[in-house]
Amino acid sequence: MNLRKKNNSYNPKLEKLLEYIYVVIGSAFVAIGFNLFLLPNRVASGGVSGISTIFEATFGFEPAYVQWAFNIPLFIVGILLLGRQFGIKTLIGTIFVPFVVYLTRNWEPATLDPLLGSLFGGIAIGLGIGIVFRGKASTGGTDLAAQIIHKYSGLTLGTCVALIDGLIVLSAAIVFDIESGLYALIALYVTSKTIDIVQIGWGRSKMVMIITSKQQEIQDAILHEIDRGVTRLTAHGGFTNNERPILMCVVDQTEFTKLKQLVRSIDPHAFVTVTDASEVLGEGFNRV
Repeated sequence: MNLRKKNNSYNPKLEKLLEYIYVVIGSAFVAIGFNLFLLPNRVASGGVSGISTIFEATFGFEPAYVQWAFNIPLFIVGILLLGRQFGIKTLIGTIFVPFVVYLTRNWEPATLDPLLGSLFGGIAIGLGIGIVFRGKASTGGTDLAAQIIHKYSGLTLGTCVALIDGLIVLSAAIVFDIESGLYALIALYVTSKTIDIVQIGWGRSKMVMIITSKQQEIQDAILHEIDRGVTRLTAHGGFTNNERPILMCVVDQTEFTKLKQLVRSIDPHAFVTVTDASEVLGEGFNRV
């Protein structure tokens, strides 16, 4: 959502309010997805929610209490060891997720099929976390633990997250059975992909690099017939060492076929490379 006034300046207060709304709504999605899909099917797909699933099945502990018991100390330790960069929004996510888990603890499960629970639970959790990320916050928990391990171990942050979630999934496989561990892996994968979709969107653009002897004709065609900008890069042939300009442009996926036809009609011998551009910010695409 773009929060610009007519003079193209940001409205900081409205933007800050929207970030808090994102954190609250996203946290609610995480909690409801947990109670409706993951917990009833004993799918411990990483994170503090996965730990609370194992504790509930093993000791009968209320999941919300377990999540508070882990989240709040981790938040405090994170501030002490990593600084105050987490802020009030992450504290809200840390507290609000278990709160909604507690409020919705008596809701009827949406499904008792572990596969459906893994798929739709992963979608709900990923949607919620993605929304929280849009609010420039997190739901705390094992994300903070991973950052602490990352700082003092030298391991990459991705490796630390994978290690923690892997241990939780392994614990689920031991406490429940192998199938439960596999369902947890499915939920983890779906969650990560859903987060990407929320962050980046469904659309995929194409970045096209064109080497041609008819640069001007192709450049004009792209500018006027597709209405996309073109950047001319300076390059040199590796064999001839002659200067060979490269035309670079980014088009929407729906415009890509038309671009190929244009290039082929102007220069059938043009050398074209195409890559996916997962996110494009700027004029004609998403605003920065």
